[in-house]
Amino acid sequence: MYGSLEFEHSSTVERVAESLRHALFAGELAPATPLREVGLAEQLGVARSTVREALTLLTGEGLVTRKPNRGVAVTSYDRDQVHDLVGARLVVERAGAHAWPDAQPELRDAVRTALSRYAKLAESGASARDITEAHLDFHRRIVGLTGNERLSALADQLYAEIRLALAHLDRLRSNARAQIADHRRLLELIETGDADAVDDAMRAHLDGAETSIREALLADE
Repeated sequence: MYGSLEFEHSSTVERVAESLRHALFAGELAPATPLREVGLAEQLGVARSTVREALTLLTGEGLVTRKPNRGVAVTSYDRDQVHDLVGARLVVERAGAHAWPDAQPELRDAVRTALSRYAKLAESGASARDITEAHLDFHRRIVGLTGNERLSALADQLYAEIRLALAHLDRLRSNARAQIADHRRLLELIETGDADAVDDAMRAHLDGAETSIREALLADE
């Protein structure tokens, strides 16, 4: 009945996908870079079909784009797409922030712990990739305050695409230390339960993120 299952093969596909994610999030593959199945298969020492399946996974995550008769390339974001990403992020994070008063204590603690880890990494001069991961984990924990797994899954999809866009911002400049105070103020407002103040602060915070990504896109043109 289950004779067609291939656990090892699936694991190889995921390892190839993770290797590509690492390169994408590290900014090693620029937007619109073609991803050739043959070349990748030779480089990674796997079958071309394995690379094809890994690229299919990444296509589903929005990290690469497949175009008819043109193959697969690293996703390239324009201004409108960045605006849409940030707008969707605002919706899910605002839902999390509003859930603070009724959230489970362990979910609140997870937000505080994530902010502390983010601050420590930024102050220690960790790699841009690690800082970005910790930064987005803080925001992911805010969404987690809702206790809604589907909403958290949606947030993970958005953050994967945002990490891809931020990879190229991180290559240009790193101002993570300056952002820590801003994130601390944001959490302080969330803890007050003042919905209007939280909305204003979160909108301003994400507007700043959108501006930074747009500046990075212009610099890469």
